[in-house]
Amino acid sequence: MTEQHGYHDNKAAHLKRLRRIEGQIRGLQRMVEDDKYCIDILTQVSAATKALQSFSLELLDEHLEHCVVDAARRGGPEADEKVREASEAIARLVRS
Repeated sequence: MTEQHGYHDNKAAHLKRLRRIEGQIRGLQRMVEDDKYCIDILTQVSAATKALQSFSLELLDEHLEHCVVDAARRGGPEADEKVREASEAIARLVRS
């Protein structure tokens, strides 16, 4: 049996969201190709950054609710590992 990840139930929505973000990035490329004003490009960079941050926080929340909670219920070294992984992921997100 294949293990399902915490995002499994929302996979279609996540993919749709990532495609929207991908579109934003393509839009940025077009803006540069079309020699748009720097501030307008920076505004769009900010929007794309916020979209990725929002996506990452939602994915982290699902990871905590599913993967970490399930491992904690089982206990042992796996639980410790999942908590460590989550802490490191949070630290990376805070630094970015």
